[in-house]
Amino acid sequence: MASKLSLLTALLGLANAQRPGSTPEVHPKLITSRCTLKDGCKPATNYIVLDSLAHPLHQKGNNFNCGDWGQAANATACPDVESCRDNCIMEGIPDYSKHAVTTSGSDLKITMFNDDGNFISPRVYLLDETEHKYEMLHLTGQEFTFEVDARKLPCGMNSALYLSEMEAEGGKSDINPGGAYYGTGYCDAQCFTTPFINGVGNLDGKGSCCNEMDIWEANSRATHVAPHTCNKPGVYLCEGEECTSTGVCDKPGCGWNPYRVNITDYYGNSDDFKVDTSRSPITVITQFPADPATGKLKAIKRMYVQDGKLIKAHEVDMPGLPKTNVMDDEFCAATGAEHYLRLGGTVGMGESLSRGMVLAMSIWWDEGGNMKWLDSIESGAGPCNATEGAPSFITTVEKNPEVTYSNLRWGDIGSTFQAGCAVKRRRGLSSN
Repeated sequence: MASKLSLLTALLGLANAQRPGSTPEVHPKLITSRCTLKDGCKPATNYIVLDSLAHPLHQKGNNFNCGDWGQAANATACPDVESCRDNCIMEGIPDYSKHAVTTSGSDLKITMFNDDGNFISPRVYLLDETEHKYEMLHLTGQEFTFEVDARKLPCGMNSALYLSEMEAEGGKSDINPGGAYYGTGYCDAQCFTTPFINGVGNLDGKGSCCNEMDIWEANSRATHVAPHTCNKPGVYLCEGEECTSTGVCDKPGCGWNPYRVNITDYYGNSDDFKVDTSRSPITVITQFPADPATGKLKAIKRMYVQDGKLIKAHEVDMPGLPKTNVMDDEFCAATGAEHYLRLGGTVGMGESLSRGMVLAMSIWWDEGGNMKWLDSIESGAGPCNATEGAPSFITTVEKNPEVTYSNLRWGDIGSTFQAGCAVKRRRGLSSN
């Protein structure tokens, strides 16, 4: 993502602790689907876990935390990694609704504030049916599809659904016994410093880096797709120049946004647009086609279905850019995504997708920059002015911004959607 600092500093400003406490952790259930051309889509059971930063943290015997966002682990509690494990206690979350996260059948709803009006801005991950490992998605040569309700996402909001090359067990070990069950192990291409990386005390203040595929960063006014490559597989601990914009990961990414190629009638919040976010649901399809000769990722393609009709990807037709309806290395080179190409480009992104990535979903706003990179006239990314993305203004438009992701499904290209025949939604099942 272009900026996650506002989101992550909102997550209590705490570090993920190492030793589970006595409060139980209860994961909401989410029904998803796996799809093939031969057999169609079959339901599967998954669970949702909040990022470890959202879990209550305290030092053993007191209420002090074990470190602050952007810094190394607390030196008093964590003189060494074993002491971090013994001194830092992470409690479970028995009721996710108090953290602005609810599920019902195949629907996942996340909001900026909980029912008590407390600011939350949650980020969650998809667990597998065991609840002790993340669901690992292998999407090279596949497609990923979901429905989204973006009606309560004004300018300045970002509902994000993306992939991160985290470890399946969240770095679970003797030092980090909680692991994925407690939402540990986060990393992304921004290489942020956190007090713990993969659940181990970050004594030297290194950055936590990994490949990142932003499938959906959007509000009701603008949308953005962006792969971010790293030249290191898996979770990598950077230091010094490695953590900068010219280091081991591509921070800006290669972006796909219709506004940035002067297509202003494709996506928006009225029936003047091909994709109309004022009506729900919108089916979002992202394809990752592979070269049949090599098996390597060759492009990324976005389509939609609404009212039973397939809405094809917008066609780029702008001086200096290739005429295309897919994101590939030619398009990325023409749009100046030099770091993306330097660090592996489309093939490199595909290698990460083949190794397996974890699905993350969040809702956030940008306290410092008003999300102008995503949706503003100023940046050429959307129709929003320079100030309406300010959080103080957002809440005058929408008191409690929210997003609902539904019917998450993935599988063979062409198997997850049908124009004219929507996949049946599964509602009313237990959320526990």
